[in-house]
Amino acid sequence: MQGFCKIVFLYLALTAGMIASAGQTAPLSERVATNVMTRWKDSWETEPGKPEKWSYEQGVVLKGIESVWYNTADGRYFKYIQHSIDRFVNEDGTIKTYKLDDYNLDNVLNGRVLLLLYKVTGQDKYRRAADLLREQLKTQPRTSEGGFWHKKVYPSQMWLDGLYMAEPFYAEYGATFHEDADFDDIAKQFVLMELHARDVKTGLLYHGWDESRKQRWANRQTGTSANFWGRAVGWYAMALVDTLDYFPKDHPQRNSLIAILKRLAVAVERYQDRQSGLWFEVLDQSGTAGNYAEASVSSMFVYALAKGVREGYLPASYLNVAQKGYQGILKQFLETEPNGQVVLKGTVSVGGLGGDPYRDGSYRYYLSEKVVNNDPKGLGAFLLASSEMETAAGKIAGPVRTVTLDYYFNSETKKDATGRLAPFHYKWEEMPNSGFSLWGHVFHILGARTEALAVAPTAGNLKRTDIYIIVDPDTREENENPHYLEENDIKAITNWVKSGGVLVLMSNDFGNAEFDHFNRLAREFGIQFNRDSRNKVTGNDFAMGLIATPVGHPIFKTARRLYLKEICTLSVVPPAEATIEDKGDVIMAVSKLGQGTVFAVGDPWFYNEYLDGRKLPLEFDNFKAAKDLSRWLIQQLRK
Repeated sequence: MQGFCKIVFLYLALTAGMIASAGQTAPLSERVATNVMTRWKDSWETEPGKPEKWSYEQGVVLKGIESVWYNTADGRYFKYIQHSIDRFVNEDGTIKTYKLDDYNLDNVLNGRVLLLLYKVTGQDKYRRAADLLREQLKTQPRTSEGGFWHKKVYPSQMWLDGLYMAEPFYAEYGATFHEDADFDDIAKQFVLMELHARDVKTGLLYHGWDESRKQRWANRQTGTSANFWGRAVGWYAMALVDTLDYFPKDHPQRNSLIAILKRLAVAVERYQDRQSGLWFEVLDQSGTAGNYAEASVSSMFVYALAKGVREGYLPASYLNVAQKGYQGILKQFLETEPNGQVVLKGTVSVGGLGGDPYRDGSYRYYLSEKVVNNDPKGLGAFLLASSEMETAAGKIAGPVRTVTLDYYFNSETKKDATGRLAPFHYKWEEMPNSGFSLWGHVFHILGARTEALAVAPTAGNLKRTDIYIIVDPDTREENENPHYLEENDIKAITNWVKSGGVLVLMSNDFGNAEFDHFNRLAREFGIQFNRDSRNKVTGNDFAMGLIATPVGHPIFKTARRLYLKEICTLSVVPPAEATIEDKGDVIMAVSKLGQGTVFAVGDPWFYNEYLDGRKLPLEFDNFKAAKDLSRWLIQQLRK
């Protein structure tokens, strides 16, 4: 795997250089995202003369832009997402051009972007708009077995497309608002689609299934359409890996979905073109006259396979399949215009069944649809694929490491939108300003797994982690019943560090932190958090929070300008040493004890507000610092 990751990195670097004009050094995903934001800056008129409307095409592109935002923490991408959605969502949560009683699953996809905006900003209009789409699913017409009709105008029909349009949103909504019963229904949609549309011989799924057998395109015995349309199968593959993000780990149907993905991956690999690495418009007929390699399906399969490997659903060998496909996309479909704009060629504009004029699902029909450049479905899928492959290139070689965040000493809660108490303040799943969701994503980029520990640390549960992070333990003002670090906790943590664990201690400034018990632990490593407060910032005078790092710093190899606001300083004695100092104060320290390592700083520092690019000016390097520190922490672990 180590050798493969090096090959991926070198290939991406070389390819980016070949297609970039002079002076362009940004990763390809960022360059394509910039082109998208230029092309559809103030309107989602995807075709000349066609008025903009609430559309799944917009949703695919915005999910691609979201992936670039996560990987870069450049706030411009988030602002673009919000600007695009705000063109449609009114303050009361109603959605311009959307009609619930159309019962069109395509219109549900953008709900995923609504949930992103709601989780990050807390603005209620996005939740209300998402509620509206959830209401559609409650009354969406269904087959006799409970499968969603693709649209009201397509009675009794399930299409592969619909799984991507509805299920990831359905799962994320259910997870966000505690609708636990939804997951039985979500699993049912995938199971029914595979049951009725999968061809045993090829392992591929037909584009659609008509329960009534009344459509001219439907097989009279099976109800399936006649061909394996590439993008339809791509939608289904992406739906699986995205839905699994939110599917409860203990749900009895989770393994069923992973099994479906594995069966599909076998077929996807089988029908990859051996020469180009691409996939064709009609998947199983690559050698038939008129058929052609297609950009959107190739991007979708690259994304689904690479993500499936990263999340542990698929064997590592499928990353080779994804890489070969990505190479083919870059070679055959990408070109750069003289003005620096990146063009994605080779995306079929549309594909469907029935309707007027009637689409009969024949081989001839699929080849009759127009192939275009810079189609939003192709661009969105390519951005997702490119972000995944760039992530694969940045993964640290070696075993998967576990990074555990303490939820016990810092156990604040607050009521969520449903009235339930939920963990709050510096939590992995927390996407508002106060959360650590983006720092968690950094660890994922590097190939690590994030977990939480909501009970006291012991020798037993610490054995299951490699890196343990304790952030700002509660005071009585924050929590009526705080869990203080006691002698048993300190002993367990200290022994774990001695045996090779990597510990991160993040305090806060005086008046906002618990010092007495936290310092008892820190003292074991030669570190003390001082009862002071510095780097007080007035308004938006961000320069008041600047901490500069020297070139060649052993931890912060790329981050030069750090922003830390209202922090406490440190005092250190051996074995601890200062690693960042400013104006005579120790800001950060490192200690080695036994085979382990401790890193300490007087602020939570990496919460979203000062990491995700929405607030800090671009000249600050906090996201780079998060990547630098996270990489360094992983590298401290013994092989």
